[in-house]
Amino acid sequence: MLMAGLVILLFFAAVNAMIWGSVSIEWQDALVILFEALPLGIAFEGADIKAVHEDILLQIRLPRVLLAAAVGSSLAVAGAVFQGLFRNPMADPYVIGISSGAALGAVFAMLSGFSLTIGGFGAVPLFAFGGGIATIMLVYSMARVGRAVPVMTLLLAGIAVSAFLSALVSLLTYFAGEKLHMVVFWMMGGLGGATWHQVRVMAPYALAGFICVSIFSRELNAMLLGEETASHLGVNTERVKKILLAGSSLLVAAAVSTSGIIGFVGLVVPHFVRLVAGPDHRFLLPASALLGGALLIATDTLARVVIAPSELPVGIITALIGAPMFIYLLKKRKKLRYFGGGG
Repeated sequence: MLMAGLVILLFFAAVNAMIWGSVSIEWQDALVILFEALPLGIAFEGADIKAVHEDILLQIRLPRVLLAAAVGSSLAVAGAVFQGLFRNPMADPYVIGISSGAALGAVFAMLSGFSLTIGGFGAVPLFAFGGGIATIMLVYSMARVGRAVPVMTLLLAGIAVSAFLSALVSLLTYFAGEKLHMVVFWMMGGLGGATWHQVRVMAPYALAGFICVSIFSRELNAMLLGEETASHLGVNTERVKKILLAGSSLLVAAAVSTSGIIGFVGLVVPHFVRLVAGPDHRFLLPASALLGGALLIATDTLARVVIAPSELPVGIITALIGAPMFIYLLKKRKKLRYFGGGG
């Protein structure tokens, strides 16, 4: 029942995002445009659709909505995995330094003026993605003790690396000069300028990461009981940790390279779903994906319309909404069972 409600919520968030903006489009016209764009040969006789509305919807708003759904889902699922893996409700997608590594890569690309283009992507998203992936590899190697990677050591290594990389980002920002505005805007997170090409590139990473972590949802449930208990239940904890880290890091790096740093989605969404439906990751992961997508679509819509025709960075909106919501969830959590084993 809850899954059906989340699907409906995602649908309505997407429809409202496509009809609201500095140029309003009637929802009936939006649905006609969408159905006629499908490769099914559907046509509505007598429909009077303005060409400009069709261009705005199909070339500007629809790719932005789809990108917001992919980014929001990726951050929410990664947050759920990290909270379960570390057995820490305060863990978020950026807890082991991925955001700092991505930020360092992006800021370096902005200030260096690289004109590199690979697969239609410019230097900033490429360096951001590479920085995020390189960071998780560094943190993993630092936390490794023989063949094992203790979860607490991994968390502490991530915090230390994140702090160091954040200092480097601050240093580069200090010398940004006339490019300071571009750097700050990227750090705040935003989905302006979303294109179909970004959607086509982001979607496979998001899908691959989601499938990767979902396959091991049972093992993640077992690891909530502790690594030793999970091992007694037949779980290869070191292998599962590697796969979960790889899948969730892929989700975060792809999201950050596309949208910049957007906070609180990966922290609040898994909290809410877990409090409502319990800690079973077989349900928690897909539910978090749906709610994360809907939340980021809704907040991005607010970012577009609140001071239209200008727009705010969506990271500001998620922080303004997410922080009070997180405080409420923390108070609610005192009364409810939070972490626990799942079948």
